[in-house]
Amino acid sequence: MRQQQNRRVRDLFWEASPTGRGSRRGGRTGAGVTLVAASLFSVPGAAAPIHEPPAPQAPAQSENTPRPSPFFEPVPAAAFRIEMVPIPASADGTVKAFWMSRTEVGWEAFDVYVYRLDEEAGLGTVDAVTRPSKPYLPPDRGFGHEGYAAISMSYKNASEFCVWLSKKTGKSYRLPTEAEWEHACRAGVVESGPPDPTTLGEHAWFAANSDGTPHPRSGKKPNAWGLLDMQGNVAEWVVGRDGQPVTKGGSYRDEAPALAPSARQTQQPSWNASDPQIPKSAWWLSDGPFVGFRIVCDMPAASPPNDNPEVPGLPPKPGLPPKPGLPPKPGLPAKPALPAKPALPAKPALPAKPALPAKPALPAKPSVPVKPGAERP
Repeated sequence: MRQQQNRRVRDLFWEASPTGRGSRRGGRTGAGVTLVAASLFSVPGAAAPIHEPPAPQAPAQSENTPRPSPFFEPVPAAAFRIEMVPIPASADGTVKAFWMSRTEVGWEAFDVYVYRLDEEAGLGTVDAVTRPSKPYLPPDRGFGHEGYAAISMSYKNASEFCVWLSKKTGKSYRLPTEAEWEHACRAGVVESGPPDPTTLGEHAWFAANSDGTPHPRSGKKPNAWGLLDMQGNVAEWVVGRDGQPVTKGGSYRDEAPALAPSARQTQQPSWNASDPQIPKSAWWLSDGPFVGFRIVCDMPAASPPNDNPEVPGLPPKPGLPPKPGLPPKPGLPAKPALPAKPALPAKPALPAKPALPAKPALPAKPSVPVKPGAERP
């Protein structure tokens, strides 16, 4: 199913691209598009391997505190599930408990939303969610697709993905707030200064070790709460404290100080400088292949233990006791057989009617005599 999804994304990309539709507009066509697209789609299954992350470490809780479980959110029309990790509330109560995706959202999930693969698969009716225009250039810029974080999208694009996933699943998905993101990134550890570059490489891809390119998700050690790539690799959209979009965590291009949990960056005009559209695209960042996002799912205020990893925060329903069987109804006595009716006697044959005598023949009429004198001379 994954290979079919990749082939369909490739076909839809070529339909949207100027070269695929035979467009004569310049500036975005030519060998550059061909080389980038070839690096993206030429070899099925050639994506860098994803390292299996270790199990998330449980946050410190009292014995009486119910501990929500991680769960997996299946993506419609994709052989892929997003792993959601429970994040405990802050000690001062300013941040409530929530679930956060273990890694940034990957192309396996984002392609379904962008290219409407769920509608093509016939999964429900056409939804009313606004979706982005199909990109003219491969939005992964040839860095890698399967196994990599989705990049180059605007804040609006990331937000609408959450709206789409919420409608498809019935849960409440959204982008994290700046306070939630920092709380999850610190994982209960108080900052004592800027990140130490000598140890930061164990958890993050940044300028000192990335070779100027993003890397597959899950390639580094998780933090204390089981979250991967919270620092480095790709920057992540969040809702800032002032309600405006900002990115957190830094990226593969940044030095260590930009990866501090408190560091933030707002969108710059240079992130969309080469977009020839007027106005600029509200969905894609033509020069932002270092920006991605992860999602959070709201958690009920009192979340009981969850024994079903597929359903967040709800215990399995206890089985209902079987209904007692009703006693069988007493059988009714069989009706006595009715006596057979006596056969009726055969009716006597009627005597044959006598033949009627033949009628006598009538005598011939006498000839009429000719009157005298009636003869002609």
